[in-house]
Amino acid sequence: MRTLSDKELRLLHRLCRWYGVEPAYRDGEGKLRRAGPESLLAVLRALGAPVAGLADLPGALRERRQQYWRRCCEPVAVAWAGRLSHMELRLPAGRATGPLECRLRLEDGRVWRMVIDPGSLPLLRTTVVEGVAFEARQLTLPARLPWGYHHLHLRLPGLTREVLLIAAPSRAGAPLTGQGEHLWGCFLPLYALHSHRSLGAGDFGDLEALSLWVNSMGSSFTGTLPFLAAFLDEPFAPSPYQPVSRLFWNEFYLDISRLEEVQQCREARDFLNSAAVQKEIAALRAAPLVDYRRGMALKRRLLALCARTFFTGAPGRREEMAAWLAGNPAARDYARFRAAVEKQHATWPEWPAPMRDGNLGEGDYDPEAMQYHLYVQWQAHRQVQALAARARRSGPGLYLDLPLGVHREGYDVWRHRRAFALAASSGAPPDALFRRGQDWGFPPFHPEGIREDGYHYYIACLRHHLRHAGILRLDHVMGLHHLYWIPRGLAATDGVYVRYHAGEFYAILSLESRRHGALLVGEDLGTVPAYVRRAMTRHNISRMYILAVEYTGKTGRALGPVPPESLAGLNTHDMPPFAAFWRERKKNSRQLAALPVFLYNRGRLEVPTTATRSLLRGCLAHLAASPARLLLVNLEDLWLETEPQNIPGTSTEYPNWRRKARYSLEEFSRQPGVVALLREVNYWRGTAK
Repeated sequence: MRTLSDKELRLLHRLCRWYGVEPAYRDGEGKLRRAGPESLLAVLRALGAPVAGLADLPGALRERRQQYWRRCCEPVAVAWAGRLSHMELRLPAGRATGPLECRLRLEDGRVWRMVIDPGSLPLLRTTVVEGVAFEARQLTLPARLPWGYHHLHLRLPGLTREVLLIAAPSRAGAPLTGQGEHLWGCFLPLYALHSHRSLGAGDFGDLEALSLWVNSMGSSFTGTLPFLAAFLDEPFAPSPYQPVSRLFWNEFYLDISRLEEVQQCREARDFLNSAAVQKEIAALRAAPLVDYRRGMALKRRLLALCARTFFTGAPGRREEMAAWLAGNPAARDYARFRAAVEKQHATWPEWPAPMRDGNLGEGDYDPEAMQYHLYVQWQAHRQVQALAARARRSGPGLYLDLPLGVHREGYDVWRHRRAFALAASSGAPPDALFRRGQDWGFPPFHPEGIREDGYHYYIACLRHHLRHAGILRLDHVMGLHHLYWIPRGLAATDGVYVRYHAGEFYAILSLESRRHGALLVGEDLGTVPAYVRRAMTRHNISRMYILAVEYTGKTGRALGPVPPESLAGLNTHDMPPFAAFWRERKKNSRQLAALPVFLYNRGRLEVPTTATRSLLRGCLAHLAASPARLLLVNLEDLWLETEPQNIPGTSTEYPNWRRKARYSLEEFSRQPGVVALLREVNYWRGTAK
């Protein structure tokens, strides 16, 4: 693209401000990075701006400004602590004197009505748009609103508007059960967890057994990676961070031993006990990596027999499913979608137009396949619900993870298309580790699309997790404020940051977490602006303190202080385990003494040794005795695992999301060294102040 004139650049940047596009950002080294005009125009088009080229800038600016003033008010407003302190009404000057009818429908069904003279409202500003004078006035409500999602209907002659009012507490999360209480839990990906009874990968039964065992060590919660619905055939996308849906679970993790239909169906029992299937199960268990395709193919055949038995059997249990469906009507829609993908042998972007646009007829999918997906979702719901209920007996219970995105060709994007910007991908800008940036492949939320939709989809995703999670990790929490967009056809180096209405997200998070009695943790690693962490603190969302990130290698100040309102840990699933982390540090003689001396000076080591096992114990003691609200212990660190679960930026080069834990649940739960360390962690947590 040619060099822009000063006038064109000013027009382009003005249009960016109107759409929440940031023309520049600070990288990890503090350097200012300016986006090129081609990237800015492409992101503007992805947001819906009518700009095919530079010549369209003046017209696009006029159109956007008119839209803003003619819209009367924003589609969403937040009433913190129930008080609507500032809501701007934008009215043509001629209508600012007529009666304004306000009807407020509360979440509980009650209705408040009032008639207001707009001219009596405080005047904020005036302007003229294309020859029409407008006034902006401040609307407040006279009473405090109860917590909830309320709908305000505004009516003037010739003008109506509906606003979602989110009345929310200012702080998220549930209070801890005691003064000064410091909780700890254990972490292991569910696919990596395996036992002598599971089919080559962990299942919900294994997760329950793990939860009960770590609770016996004094732990209050058990953490794992997302186990949401995934494509495990064609297409094949096993990453827990690109699910088909954030509204449904992955049947790959069903515990088949708990299915009533396995006991009721002789064909299912004969299939499971056949020599060929037992041989396949043995091969899946013996493999060092999880084989999702083979494992899911085997489970699908068994689950299909169970589903057929269920739908042809006694009606009593179908009434139980019907009750579940009454509260989860989207489940039937999801089941049709998955069945249609299978029948069409293609994902939704390749479907005929009516199907692509969300309309599925009976001939578009196999009814038996639809029943299969309905059955496995109901069973997954039952097993996760039972697992969560047992886990909560000893504290928060489950620590779940809400991924930032979903598969571009999955159910959520198909059904909730308005919420997404399909002409872009989410990602991260270039940094010291990824010089070419990162393109994560999934579409970002559309900032205005989700607002016009009343955040319906986002709220549903939160509720799906918070029904079962005592603690919820928010992946890439900076995305509540702004997100790096990569326009279609451009490289990750050419991305642009787009802003969101962070206050509205925080209001929803505060409201939903308080209603469900859950704590929230924001993944704030990497280059995160200070205002993001200030907002997290203001709204009581714990940040993450990860030793591998905080370690400076400098003698005397190897680690900074651990914030009280944080989740502390040695590493994350995207990092090398502790043994591998320290192995790399030992190669640098200048950094070798910093950590041992730091721990020795604080009484966490008897001598300043560089031995990995001793340092592991010292680091766990340091974090456990810290004021951190939460401590998460990666179980693989306890036996000095060196292989990571995921290496960001790789695909076929490394078996991401497939590596099983070195030991089975039965094996590591009996290892004296593992048990001793967890008992020490429990003791140290009791000394935290």
